[in-house]
Amino acid sequence: MSAPLLAAHPVVPVVVIDHPDQAVPLGKALLAGGIAVMEVTLRTDAGLEGIRRLGALEGMTVGAGSVLTPGQVDEVVQAGATFVVSPGLNAEVVRRAQELGVPALPGIGNASDLMTAVSLGLREVKFFPAGLLGGPAMIKALSAPFAGMTFMPSGGVSLANLGDYLALPCVPAISGSWMVERALINAGEWDAITKLAAEAVDAARAALGR
Repeated sequence: MSAPLLAAHPVVPVVVIDHPDQAVPLGKALLAGGIAVMEVTLRTDAGLEGIRRLGALEGMTVGAGSVLTPGQVDEVVQAGATFVVSPGLNAEVVRRAQELGVPALPGIGNASDLMTAVSLGLREVKFFPAGLLGGPAMIKALSAPFAGMTFMPSGGVSLANLGDYLALPCVPAISGSWMVERALINAGEWDAITKLAAEAVDAARAALGR
């Protein structure tokens, strides 16, 4: 995921689907709410096929989440993922993504992780789990010695606090799942998801002064 993409899409939904047939209707619901990017996780068996199906949805940028191994990088890229997200930092996962020309957004939680990210040539990382690790205050502290690094907080981010994160110059985007809750997806509540997506985008734009 590139910095311009993060800047253009300040809200990145983290998606868990239980059936591949849910992928495209969900993608359309998000697009209708103004969100044109989504991270489809590999937490279920349906994730990979969901990524594959979303590749044909015009206007949607699809990435893969919960990518844990270099082999999974190969699988998701073959399925059509255009970026990969991991809960932690695994150098081999990052290197494999770089070999394939696909941006990697690994999770970091401390300065040592960030030093490894810098050594791998990364300029952007996921801060996870943001809420448990100190939230905006921790990101602000970590960013001081790592000039030029950008952060996408994930975990504990909500409509109520996204503005606190986006107020930081080093945070161009936030990641969350409240607008794509699993219960809503399984119930086919696409209109509700569109409404939640629109609320999230409006709040993010307001926080960013757009």
